[in-house]
Amino acid sequence: MSEHEQDHDSASWPRPTPLIGDASSAQERGADPSGWAFAPEVVVSLDSVIAGRRDIRRFRSDPVAQELLIEVLSAGHQAPSVGHSQPWRFIVVRDPAIRDRAAHLADRARLDQAALLTNDRAARMLDLKLEGLREAPVGVVVVCDRRTPASGVLGRATFPDADMWSCACAIENMWLAARARGLGMGWVTLFDPAELADLLELPEAVVPMGWMCLGWPDERPPKPGLERAAWSKRMPLDDIVMQDRWEHDDVEAPTSHLDRLPQQSLVSATDEADGLLAPPESLGVLDRAVSRVEALGRGETPLGGTLVLAGASHPVSALRVSAYPDRVTRDVLEAAVAGVAMGAVSARSAGLELVVVDAGAAGCGPVPGAIDARPAEPRGDLVSSDALHRTDVDRLLDLGRRLGQGAARSGIVALGEVGIGNTTVAAALACVVTGLSPRDAVGVGAGADTDIVDRKRAVVESALERFSSRADTWRDDPVDLLAGLGGPEIAVLTGVVLGAANAGAPVVLDGLAGSLPGVLAAAIDPSVQAHLIAGQRSRERAHGEVLTLLGLEPLLSLRLRSGEGVGAALAASLVLQGLRIRREVARTAP
Repeated sequence: MSEHEQDHDSASWPRPTPLIGDASSAQERGADPSGWAFAPEVVVSLDSVIAGRRDIRRFRSDPVAQELLIEVLSAGHQAPSVGHSQPWRFIVVRDPAIRDRAAHLADRARLDQAALLTNDRAARMLDLKLEGLREAPVGVVVVCDRRTPASGVLGRATFPDADMWSCACAIENMWLAARARGLGMGWVTLFDPAELADLLELPEAVVPMGWMCLGWPDERPPKPGLERAAWSKRMPLDDIVMQDRWEHDDVEAPTSHLDRLPQQSLVSATDEADGLLAPPESLGVLDRAVSRVEALGRGETPLGGTLVLAGASHPVSALRVSAYPDRVTRDVLEAAVAGVAMGAVSARSAGLELVVVDAGAAGCGPVPGAIDARPAEPRGDLVSSDALHRTDVDRLLDLGRRLGQGAARSGIVALGEVGIGNTTVAAALACVVTGLSPRDAVGVGAGADTDIVDRKRAVVESALERFSSRADTWRDDPVDLLAGLGGPEIAVLTGVVLGAANAGAPVVLDGLAGSLPGVLAAAIDPSVQAHLIAGQRSRERAHGEVLTLLGLEPLLSLRLRSGEGVGAALAASLVLQGLRIRREVARTAP
């Protein structure tokens, strides 16, 4: 071997080290396989953050600094993504109107899901608090942009949903980043994805992953909320880890259980309840209604309220859809003015004032002592012509707004109605707003027999056929729906809801005909949704569907058939008692 060859063989040169990318060498990695680890204290901190992550449901109203929000979003943006596609988009929501509409959608979906569960699981689910949509100062909707075909993204051709999984990784990054900074985050998926997409005006193929409530937590749970609520518990690691293949014999399937509020005010009301010498939410559904009323009062707790009782006869009764003659409507209104009708007595017993409205009772002249709201134009029977002229609907809504604003000064506003034939009107309206068929929507009403029920169904079917070309646009023009299929008392009460909500008062709904004004008012102005309380659920199936549409859980379920606002008055009494409990029960030390 030459000297030159010997020198070349024994010489060594420095390894070319890249100026970008991985600077480590195979030799270094082989000598120290764990050399990429963070310091032990960093690992301990990360483990603590992971173990301490919680799905937060209660939030303070304190603002989240913009720099903190950016840090959380940046963490989400650093998530792994299939084919480095980065399919996530973050929609930051602060608009109270959008948040309130989203809360309504979630409330409704929550009731839909509860209907699929066993009674025990449904009750537990309805007990879970979802006010974060209204309380949290920031909402972040994570959406997945799926407009690129799966075959065009590395890794998605074989696993086309890997883009969704990538967005889930972004959400987890955000969650951990928020937790490490002391922020709380709650992932709300109780939405119909299409409805949430419509609310946010998402383009086709951009899919919402859920609504992230972000803010300073008003709870510090040591365990996951559902575990604390005895919904479920974390499975042992050994039960979910398998070796080499699926272990069929010992692995069980996951358990199935199938069978615009003022933000600061809502938080303060919840804080006040937490300070009582009682378990949290000890009054169940009533506790939430009381918190809602306290929040709307902005520190002023209502001590009373007003029942607005509106009555009208209906031309459709000439088609023999009722067991009683038209004069009964006038009789009840006269008895209410005298203070001896069921609604009037119920209101007085509950500590409510009473306003009686004659919206068109049969007879000569207005009912003495009642507010005159009789329509000026001829009215139709639903089958051959519209129920009301549009000018009358506008006038009745305006009158109702004034009455609602006036009633709001007394506190809670409760709705009541009376009208021979109005269960037929209510069934027709319910079919349009809920999609129910006349067979499912038409009930027995007050004392109807089989023949009357059959006639009512036939009338409703005919009315819907006549109105069919206008039915799909009812949300865009609820006034037209009132004109086509409504009744004057329902129009007045719709205005009452709008006026009372505008004045900041809570509104307690009654039965089917007494709840439809809430649906129609919310279509006119979605912000009224936060003011509505379901007083009761009646025996009519359509009523349950209407309450689900509103996302409301009723305070009472007594199978009432009285009308006149009796259920609303009973529920208002419960709310007033709940408010008194809040005021007078013992407090705990901070």
